[in-house]
Amino acid sequence: MSSRWASTVEDAALAEQRKQEKLERKRVKEEKARQEAERAAEAAAAQEARGDYEESPRPSKRRRVSPSPPPEPEAHLLSLPSTTFGPAASVNNYEILNAIEEGSYGKVSRARIKTSGEIVALKKLKINPSADEGFPVTGLREIQTLNACSHLHIIDLKEVVTGDTLTDVYLVMPFVEHDLKTILSTISEPFLPSETKLMLQQLTSALVYLHARHILHRDLKTSNLLLNNRGELKLADFGMARYTSTPPPRHLTQLVVTLWYRSPELLLGTRTYDAAVDVWSLGCIFAELLTREPLFQGKNEVDQLAKIFSLLGTPTSGSWPGFRSLPNAKALHPVLSKAPELSSRLSATKFPYLTSAGLQLLTDCLSMNPQGRPTAEDVLYHRYFSEEPRPKAKEMFPTFPSKGGLESRRKAASPLAPARGEAPNFEARDLENVFFDVHR
Repeated sequence: MSSRWASTVEDAALAEQRKQEKLERKRVKEEKARQEAERAAEAAAAQEARGDYEESPRPSKRRRVSPSPPPEPEAHLLSLPSTTFGPAASVNNYEILNAIEEGSYGKVSRARIKTSGEIVALKKLKINPSADEGFPVTGLREIQTLNACSHLHIIDLKEVVTGDTLTDVYLVMPFVEHDLKTILSTISEPFLPSETKLMLQQLTSALVYLHARHILHRDLKTSNLLLNNRGELKLADFGMARYTSTPPPRHLTQLVVTLWYRSPELLLGTRTYDAAVDVWSLGCIFAELLTREPLFQGKNEVDQLAKIFSLLGTPTSGSWPGFRSLPNAKALHPVLSKAPELSSRLSATKFPYLTSAGLQLLTDCLSMNPQGRPTAEDVLYHRYFSEEPRPKAKEMFPTFPSKGGLESRRKAASPLAPARGEAPNFEARDLENVFFDVHR
């Protein structure tokens, strides 16, 4: 018995017929494609003969793609400056004209850019290769701080260049004609009240900018204040500057700020301080602008405290809570217990051209208790600046011959900033002599 699925003659004939039909459809399709290709070639030839280069007809078959998504709104991306990495520029691009001054952390010279003729100031950082300390932290702090700051009354850093050796590193900054210390040592009379207000206001605005960014300068003094011939003051020398926080770190360097402008809490050895140390220095500069002489000219830390106490009075637990717990104050306990309390002698007789508002501002800045000092912003908006006479317009500010422009500046008497690693000179055995001088 044969299977019902067995092939028959009819099945074979049907399969052959389907095969022939499939071959015929394939042949027709190929013929159609050949004819379309011939027509496209003829059209292209005719187009080329006419010199007509319009777009070709759309091809017969196109690949299917998914529809494009709707366009997104234009993104506003932050434009970052392009940075390149490579060797620093050479100091040989500058022609050194003359030396200006030398400080604790660098030597400043006047120079000319050879390509443009622009006059600039070159500060060569002091690097001691034998000390095995690497690049000085003071130089790193100055570069970091100046790169982060952009303010009319803070000196600009143009670039950092190098010399022939690894120890020849220079900071390139604009040349400013004067420093305030030199001007104060050469003028015969103090600045006018309106001129003092202008310079103090400009300095205070720079401090407000720094303190708002948690930067302490920590070496404010008149030799670090530059003044150009357009009446603009520039704060310079950021070798002691550093970033801080709120609340301040617990273990900051105690030996900061040049001695004559150092606050009492620093002299007494505190390791936790804030922007109030800059405000004390601001008060010392304020007084120096009024008298042309530094207010406290101590020979060492003990003598500096003696001069402060003799003018502002001996601190007490009531006027300065907690001052007895400071490291160097412990040696003062026996003396302070016997010493009578002094009242402040900061009066208008010492500053005859200062108004009552100005005297109050100066007294506040020179508060023995750092918590009693105003902030830089409080100083900037003090009523002293709004009373007559108003701060002079900088366009009307007097000009002076530039000593740094042609010759080395005459170095006015001023102590240097604390050297890195230097130990404070605070001897307990000197205290009896100090307080004898204070109370005699």
